[in-house]
Amino acid sequence: MRSISELEQQWVAAERAGDASALERLLADNFRAVGPVGFVLDKQQWLDRYRNGDLHSDEIVWDDVDIRTHGDTAIAIGQWTERGAYEGHPVDGTFRVTQVLVRDDDDWSVSGVHLSPIGAPPRWTSSQGADKQT
Repeated sequence: MRSISELEQQWVAAERAGDASALERLLADNFRAVGPVGFVLDKQQWLDRYRNGDLHSDEIVWDDVDIRTHGDTAIAIGQWTERGAYEGHPVDGTFRVTQVLVRDDDDWSVSGVHLSPIGAPPRWTSSQGADKQT
């Protein structure tokens, strides 16, 4: 039985190494990822980035992670910092990542990932109210 903590460690190690075989075992069959500019990848597309040699990571740091469990589902929100390249183009950046983790037969897997660039929080004045953003 793999704990959430073990899953997180194995996931980051597999992403760092570009290990598609390890990732295949860690990702749920119905896995989906939303990339930092809105594209959506299914499990095979996520794995193919490594299998084809299109993506390589020189460094990945996964920190400031907050995990909340809700029965057989957990939500992990953290910060993902990466240095690497996709098809020779840099993909360096720091992203806020939300993971959906699911437990099936006492084992956890990654069902979904959403990467978002980290920006400044929205600003508004008290006269505009918290529901209006500028």
